[in-house]
Amino acid sequence: MNTFIRKSVQELEAYTPGEQPKVEGLVKLNTNENPYPPSPAVARALAGFAVDSLRLYPDPVCSALRGRIAAVHGCPAEQVFVGNGSDEVLRVCTRAFTRPGGAVASFAPSYSLYPVLAAAEEVGFREVPLADGFAWAEPPADLEASLFFLANPNAPTGVFYPVETIRSFCRRFQGVVLVDEAYVDFSGGRDCLELARSLPNVLVCRTLSKSFSLAGLRIGYAVGSAELIGALYKLKDSYNVDRLAQAIALAALEDLPWMRDNANRIAATRKRVSAELEKRGFRVIPSASNFLFVEPPAGVSAAELFADLRKKKILVRYFPGGRTGRYLRVSIGTDAQMDAFLAAAGF
Repeated sequence: MNTFIRKSVQELEAYTPGEQPKVEGLVKLNTNENPYPPSPAVARALAGFAVDSLRLYPDPVCSALRGRIAAVHGCPAEQVFVGNGSDEVLRVCTRAFTRPGGAVASFAPSYSLYPVLAAAEEVGFREVPLADGFAWAEPPADLEASLFFLANPNAPTGVFYPVETIRSFCRRFQGVVLVDEAYVDFSGGRDCLELARSLPNVLVCRTLSKSFSLAGLRIGYAVGSAELIGALYKLKDSYNVDRLAQAIALAALEDLPWMRDNANRIAATRKRVSAELEKRGFRVIPSASNFLFVEPPAGVSAAELFADLRKKKILVRYFPGGRTGRYLRVSIGTDAQMDAFLAAAGF
């Protein structure tokens, strides 16, 4: 073991992102990217960006962008934190709301980055197994954790948990609940922002990667009480969001109709593909996200279908494991891409 590297880092099992292939001609349905372009306002912001301004540091607290996010969500700017992707938000929250010997908790299965963040901070990780069909399971009253990551809709399952159920849990939990709403714009207008505005221990985390078609930009943010948000600003990097990213994100957030039209288009495709897969004998977990979590028909293993689809140049995501290993996660692409997937899946 290398003595120069912290033991916890040497033992850390790093997060594994979805494959980003170099091969051309693949139908890429493995990383939940939006298949449609961002708002034309983004292109205009890029074209009009003052390149000379890059010699200057960016606004360290993203004042204009925070103001726009606050206006969109009906809260003061002091209740908004902007990060370098939602993953930075999650990382800083792990540092801010845990203590030595403490723990983070989450449902299982859920976003596989959560336990990595806990291990990096050298705190424990508590899993709460979901109920059958990946439905809500009430966390135990004696759950010893100071931070609960709650993805809603969940990943990789796509299940949306009722807001009132989450509210009840947040009122009982003796720590901070971060509701990770990376996919919420595909859920038909349901969200937990009211909880973040009204409860002192709730943060809602959002990203521009999915519904805004800006996965390559790396902008995420959190909404919550001024006290919780203030703690995050104490721990962030000095200039965590660059000037160009702030300008592009602001332009995208000024054109919400474009995002909503794209999200509705993806939801319609999701509904069509879900129905078609069920006709073919797949078990489809009801999804409120931009992906489907599906179990192949009887006699066909998910691992085999994953490999077969890849040979046919269709990339989806496979998560080995006791509960997830029977399923594939399929991102919703364009209608043409989904038709190609359906044809390759056969049956």
